[in-house]
Amino acid sequence: MHEENGADERMRRPRGWWRRKSTPEKVETYTRWSFHFFGVSEIGAFGLSGYGKVDARLATLLSLMVLAHAALCMTTAARALDWTRGRRAQPVRLLWALGALTAVVATIAIAIAERGPENGDVGSTAAGVFVGVLSFGVGAMALGVRRRRRVIAMAGGFAVGAGAVSFPLGLPALASLVMTCVVLLGAGFLAFTAVFSVWLLDAVYELHDARETRARLAVAEERLRFGRDLHDVLGRNLAVIALKSELAVQLTRRGRPEAVEQMIEVQRIAQESQREVRDVVRGYREADLEAELAGAHGVLTAAGIDCAVTGDTAGLPAEVQSALGWVVREATTNVLRHGDAERCAVAVRTEKGRVVLTVENDGVTGAGGGPAAPGGSGLAGLRERLSAVGGTLEAGRAGGGTFRLVAEVPLAAGATLGAAS
Repeated sequence: MHEENGADERMRRPRGWWRRKSTPEKVETYTRWSFHFFGVSEIGAFGLSGYGKVDARLATLLSLMVLAHAALCMTTAARALDWTRGRRAQPVRLLWALGALTAVVATIAIAIAERGPENGDVGSTAAGVFVGVLSFGVGAMALGVRRRRRVIAMAGGFAVGAGAVSFPLGLPALASLVMTCVVLLGAGFLAFTAVFSVWLLDAVYELHDARETRARLAVAEERLRFGRDLHDVLGRNLAVIALKSELAVQLTRRGRPEAVEQMIEVQRIAQESQREVRDVVRGYREADLEAELAGAHGVLTAAGIDCAVTGDTAGLPAEVQSALGWVVREATTNVLRHGDAERCAVAVRTEKGRVVLTVENDGVTGAGGGPAAPGGSGLAGLRERLSAVGGTLEAGRAGGGTFRLVAEVPLAAGATLGAAS
């Protein structure tokens, strides 16, 4: 039994490692391994293809040259991708080294094709190595070049160089032209693939940053609204209190009995201000469930997340709606900030005298087990808010890469709070 559990755990680890990554990290990992696969493809397609076609010693020489070139291509690609993400300096030396090795291997290959032994398929095998190292070399070097014109110039330069080298070594003019066109197409395609991959990776990271910025702006906008409301309430009343207090001071100095009336008025305005501040704070703390559900659907849909909202909130007590509205608000923020969700489902139902709110999404990331770790401060605050109305909150993995948050509030909470008030 223990052995079976250990085997299941080992099988889950790779999937958990992948699921813990955000969307930009997944795209970056996929891009990196794609270029590593290009190196493996170069070895398989051009390095090992000579065995069985040419002499074993010549096939070994060609395969070793291709192996060295592919290894340098993979190293350069990895360092260049780090440079595009701002994690290290531009690998200029590696780029020059790869360019030099590409030129040397290509020259040796075309020389073997034209001047080497005529037995077997030496010409076609060496020519394939010639085209392959030039194409894959340009594709890897394109990752380390920022300007598109330089990428085009580099692909064109290697293609022209291929024709310029092959013709003096004995290749006919027409064949040299065809070789130039083949190298241009191969190098151009791989260079375009590299440039497009970097552009796509940058776009995914920018979209992820924009999503987090939008969430922070939403919080900042709510704080500004609260600040404006407090300013409107306190600014006016404090100005009146200051004027009446000054008037009371002047009347007191003159021995006028009206000073008492002014101070009574100051006291009344202060009490009124206190009541208005409580109303503002109460309005800020209370959340309308229907409005929060509509807002969650709108913001998640705008973020590219397929959101489905089901259930009816009509007739629910105000205190219950306020408590569950805060749950919807916090859950939506967590999905936007911390998750990597593609789908989110929000459901409200009433059963056995309790209102149950369920929020599920498929964005399980992070060591905490989901978009918001069960021990996070946001969920802790929600538990305190729900406990005030006799409610409960559960959050965690639900299997299948799903994170589920369930909040339950008794319908009697509204009546209980009303009686207490």
